[in-house]
Parts: sequence; C-alpha cells; structure tokens
Amino acid sequence: MLDEVIITKAIINRYLEKLDDHLEIDVAIVGGGPAGLVAGRHLARAGFKTALFERKLSIGGGMWGGGMMMNEIVVQEEARRLLDEVGVATREFQPGYYTAGSVECVSALTFAAVKAGLTVFNLISVEDVMLRDQRVVGLVINWTAVEMGGLHVDPLTIRAKYTIDATGHAAEVVNVIARKVDAELNTKTGKFVGERSLWAEKAENHTLDNTREAFPGVYTAGMCSNATFGSYRMGPVFGGMLLSGEKAAQLVGERLRAGD
Repeated sequence: MLDEVIITKAIINRYLEKLDDHLEIDVAIVGGGPAGLVAGRHLARAGFKTALFERKLSIGGGMWGGGMMMNEIVVQEEARRLLDEVGVATREFQPGYYTAGSVECVSALTFAAVKAGLTVFNLISVEDVMLRDQRVVGLVINWTAVEMGGLHVDPLTIRAKYTIDATGHAAEVVNVIARKVDAELNTKTGKFVGERSLWAEKAENHTLDNTREAFPGVYTAGMCSNATFGSYRMGPVFGGMLLSGEKAAQLVGERLRAGD
C-alpha cells in the first residue's frame, strides 16, 4: 500500500541531499541549452564536480523548437562528431550541412550529460553572484517561481571555483556582473557589448573565438559568448553551440587542473 507522506518524504529528503551535496562545487553552469549540456558532460566526465542550473522546467534551451517551431536543426561537418558521440542520427542535406531531429538531440545530450555525472537543478534562477576580491566565487540562487511572482524571498548560495554562463542571448550572469560589480569585463569596451543581427557564417566562427573568460572566474559559452563580446547571432544552426560548450569545458578544466 502506498503512503502519500512517505512519497513526500522521499522527494524532500533526496532533493535536499542532492542540493546539500552541491553547495560547494568545481563548476557551476548556468543555462541548460546545448552549449551548457555539452560543457557539463565534458567536465563531469573529466571528474570535476559540476552542476547545471536551469531557470525553466525543461532542459534544452532553444534547440527544442528547431527553426520557427519546425523541430529539425542543422550542424556543420566539424560539429557532427559531438552528436555522434551521444548517438544522435544525422543526415546529410548538402555537402557540409547535416540535419538532426531537435527532440532527439536534446534528449540525447541531456541523458549523456547526466550519465557522465552532471547534476541538473531545473526551475532555479541565478539572481546574483558571490564576489571576492573582484572574482566570482559562486552564485546566488532562488526558485524561478519566486522571481516570476515578484516575491520578496531571500535567496541561497552556491560556491563554485568557476562559472560558465550558457544562458544564450540574455547572458544573465555576465549582465549581473556588468550591472552590479565595480570592475570591467574582458571585452573591448569593458562592458557588456550586446549581440548583432543574424549572420550565420561569422556568428558560428565568432562563437568559438568568444568562448573565453569574460570576468575572473566566469567563462561564456554558446550564444552568450557572442552577446557578451558583441558578435552576430546564427539562427538554427547549432554546430557553434556544441563546439563552444566543448571549448568552455576544456578551458575551465585546464584552469582547474593547474590549481588556478
């Protein structure tokens, strides 16, 4: 016979156990789109304690909807291996252009990341950062429902050696720093530059170039990189997103191994 209170206790106890175990981590990833998922998978697989915080109920970011709600995406040849690694089927459309089902992509990337050891916390928003000596050392978090409801409820904190902002166009973590921290970002202006209009070829190349440290302790990944450093958007071609997540993980992993 099922007891409703035992069911409730099981959920509360297991969740709080998971949260308590991730109050101090190696890497906090903010944003559960393709770049964040790829970064999380690579870091967790490398043995780093990594958690991903997603403000929405679902993981996957803009990948679910493909292009204009047609649930197919495009990736380039150089990024296709990252889908191959997680078992996603791709089809060549024309030389250098491959399509894949967006639902399969999100599902496979999420499953692979979690199985690699990434811990995902959805329905949580990052409203601020923890700062020590002009370096970000953690995140200030709250339930997304609290934010949506405009409720005056104090947040909690997560300590992280590094943070990856993978929040897409909004660049939420970087924008918090730009607004609230009395220090410059590592951009050409020292401020958040903002994204430019759509130019897929340049945007895809710049996404990798712009995947780097935007502020001490904070790296960008995916569209957040172009928004932060002032480059173009790319639409429903996702190779740059996948490769950016991989690069962010590599850069942060190198810093952690060096003991920085």
